[in-house]
Amino acid sequence: MEMLAESLITYLDDDKIEMITRAYTCAKSAHEGQFRRSGEPYIIHPIAVAKILAGLRMDHETLMAALLHDVIEDTPVTKNELAAQFGDAVAELVDGVSKLTQIEFKSKAEAQARNFQKMTLAMSNDIRVILVKLADRLHNMRTLGPLHAEKRRRIATETLDIYAPIANRLGINSIRVELEDLGFAALYPMRAKYIGKAVKKLRGNNNEIIQDIQSRIEELLEGRGLKGRVVGREKHLNSIYKKMKYKHKSFHEIMDVYAFRVITETEDDCYRALGALHSLYKPLPFRFKDYLAVPKVNGYQSLHTTLFGLHVNIEIQIRTEDMEDFANNGIAAHWQYKDESDIALANQVRIDRWLSGLKEMRERANDSMEFIEHVKIDLFPDEIYVFTPKGSILELPAGATPIDFAYSIHTDIGHACVACRINKQLSSLSEPLQSGQTVEIVTAPSSKPSRAWLNIVATGKAKSSIRHFLKEQQEAESLSLGKNLLDKSIAGINATWDDIGDAQLAKVLQHNQVDNLDTLLRNIGLGLRMPYIIARQLLAESSLEISETEQLNTDLPKVMIKGTEGMALTFANCCYPIPGDPIIGLANSGSGIVIHSEGCKKVLNLSNNKVQMHLSWVKDITDEFTVELQVELERQRGIIAELAAAITRAEGNLERIAVTDQDAKLSIVSVVLHVQGRRHLARVIKRIRTIKAVVRLSRVLSK
Repeated sequence: MEMLAESLITYLDDDKIEMITRAYTCAKSAHEGQFRRSGEPYIIHPIAVAKILAGLRMDHETLMAALLHDVIEDTPVTKNELAAQFGDAVAELVDGVSKLTQIEFKSKAEAQARNFQKMTLAMSNDIRVILVKLADRLHNMRTLGPLHAEKRRRIATETLDIYAPIANRLGINSIRVELEDLGFAALYPMRAKYIGKAVKKLRGNNNEIIQDIQSRIEELLEGRGLKGRVVGREKHLNSIYKKMKYKHKSFHEIMDVYAFRVITETEDDCYRALGALHSLYKPLPFRFKDYLAVPKVNGYQSLHTTLFGLHVNIEIQIRTEDMEDFANNGIAAHWQYKDESDIALANQVRIDRWLSGLKEMRERANDSMEFIEHVKIDLFPDEIYVFTPKGSILELPAGATPIDFAYSIHTDIGHACVACRINKQLSSLSEPLQSGQTVEIVTAPSSKPSRAWLNIVATGKAKSSIRHFLKEQQEAESLSLGKNLLDKSIAGINATWDDIGDAQLAKVLQHNQVDNLDTLLRNIGLGLRMPYIIARQLLAESSLEISETEQLNTDLPKVMIKGTEGMALTFANCCYPIPGDPIIGLANSGSGIVIHSEGCKKVLNLSNNKVQMHLSWVKDITDEFTVELQVELERQRGIIAELAAAITRAEGNLERIAVTDQDAKLSIVSVVLHVQGRRHLARVIKRIRTIKAVVRLSRVLSK
């Protein structure tokens, strides 16, 4: 606590330091007797988190929340008690950071997604929540050592997938770089070790060249009367590894570049320094980027140029002191500027826009896993910058299309998009945009999104908006279809809706476990309920049960799948499921439940935006089911007849047999037959394998 207090004295008033000390006393008391996996007292962790945030010069409420961030989760102290003692703001911050440990989830992935969803909700109310969470994750990454290898890998993967990109999105480069390097070292310890040794060795060998270049740049700036400083720029382990992996470059190719940063006093000095450097060394074509005029999506500002001098490439970044501070601390620097500088305000606007987009995606996502999928799309690839017809600049991820552009302007414009003009020329909606283009969207009131757009768009907002529209459209179509089917069933038994009392309707809704009539109608439209059965239930005077005679008088199939009583069943002809197979049911409008084998390769595509159920067979099924086998045989006279005879001896009902391919030695034969289940099929296969000419035999599970 003494080291934390020393850093607080440099920028906080005594009364605020006193409040932080009170929070520390409360946290220490609450965590008394608790220890970390390393054996250290637990209070070490909250202090370390607060110290990281103090390094970013965060306000006193954030530091108090950092000290208390695990109190609600791990101790008997409640949110209301924290609010009474330290105020609502601190209590809300602590609650926002707390994990969801009391809820049962299907998987760890879903738990993490729900936890992140809760965190984004708190972020939209107060961005400081994510700053505390990032500091918490950073200290946990620094102290991964005592954990099991599997848990280390899981935490490191989550850090690289979510937390490091969020730090990048918020512009907090100092935390992002350390998270990435720690995550890389945890996932690939040997690779990190060898790259680290190689970097250290190379740095020592090239020290003279680095000093020579730096001194030349400093002399040039001084000669031009430009005030500033020149610093060497470190290459980080994760960055080196990613370039080696994805750009297919050797270690020495990557390290054969010398990087420096020039920090000036004013923006005008940045451009003057750029001109001076271009007179000292020759600039490489197409390697200049002006992020001063057009900042990155996270607010980053700098001039980037690559020069060739002293037989090596030299990368230079030029920026002001304020830009340097924001490059390292991002949104955290907002709390350092009492006068609300232009950079701070512009950065805050960008963050507010991002949080607003997160909120919209969260509201439209079907579940937490879909939401986190959309967020990860936007966390955050290389950006492109395109213009509206009025000259406004929009930032989009690389690979974005005009459809993404339309949705980034407004959801309604995206829905109504029918065409586009790029640089005043009609272009395809699926064409990826390039930086500098001017994009104009053509709309039509009657237009609506296509499902094919999901394979075209690159932004999370566009994907979530399209899926939300398609879901609503499907529900509307299912409602209309269900009403028509039920109306026909009621009319088919010479009745009308006037014959159905409110009390009976309420009984039917309760019996079918739905809240209202619309939900029941949608279930009918999706094939989850049979309209004839529902009609009989609605018109039954004293019971919801259908008599055995009435059941026999219908054309309904016998119940073969548990839990599908009263539903229409269709067995998929792509995988031919039979009793004993693990099966999945997909709801399909008009076809009821379509039964697939779990191993069917088409299930993933077929299940998109459909109700999916894991089902099981009932016992003692005597019906026959279709199955397809592929048999590879040595070519012999009469072998097809011998194969058919073997199937017949095993009591298989042969439907079709055909040669699908053959050469001089082998024939591949497709056999379609009927069996009573997996045991019967096993007997058939065993009988076929007795034929000496059989080389290979397999069941066709997907076509």
